[in-house]
Amino acid sequence: MNAPIDYLNPDLPANLRRVVMPVVDATAATLEGYGCLVDDPEAFKVEIVRWPAKGTRPVDADTGDQGGTTQGVFVSEWMGDILYGKNEAVGGHYILAYGKDPAVAKEDPAGKPDRMMLWHANYHPDGGQLFFPLDKRPFYVPLALPGDDITPEKFTCFRFTGEKGLYIHPDIWHEGVFALSGKQRFYDRQGAVHARVSVDFAREFGCLLEAPIPG
Repeated sequence: MNAPIDYLNPDLPANLRRVVMPVVDATAATLEGYGCLVDDPEAFKVEIVRWPAKGTRPVDADTGDQGGTTQGVFVSEWMGDILYGKNEAVGGHYILAYGKDPAVAKEDPAGKPDRMMLWHANYHPDGGQLFFPLDKRPFYVPLALPGDDITPEKFTCFRFTGEKGLYIHPDIWHEGVFALSGKQRFYDRQGAVHARVSVDFAREFGCLLEAPIPG
């Protein structure tokens, strides 16, 4: 059985190489296959995946997808060189990314970060996930299409203006939402089962995924 990941103390290896993600504007066209833009989070329905059958008999058609969703506020906040995420919907607290090499990154007050470097990503096989900005400021979301044969080069970083939210389908690789500076809040709704499949870029590929943050 896999040991739980310590998201607040990842203890990353030193001298990790960096894989720079392409950064593209989030539009209906660029998000095709990943999800879509959201205007009204209250009217949007989150997909729930039916519980898989373990044998040859199928799960009854009117069962297995009734676990529903959970919701709360997702906070993405830079503290010095470290970007933290806190997800009230599932009780999660994480280091999402770094603005400097993790070996020298500090929480001390610093200037606006000029890059973000993430070490981990995951997907949810049980349902989709909705993020909607409460502070109406630009943000980033790195995404990759489904497949357990994931590699760092398959990720694209999507840039959002802060006027619309993001919905991602089940099985889409992601890692929360990334503030570009300071603290940003997002309404989050996702499958209540909250199954998570992870990739650790630092240990599996010896790298961090990087995206520049414009000045």
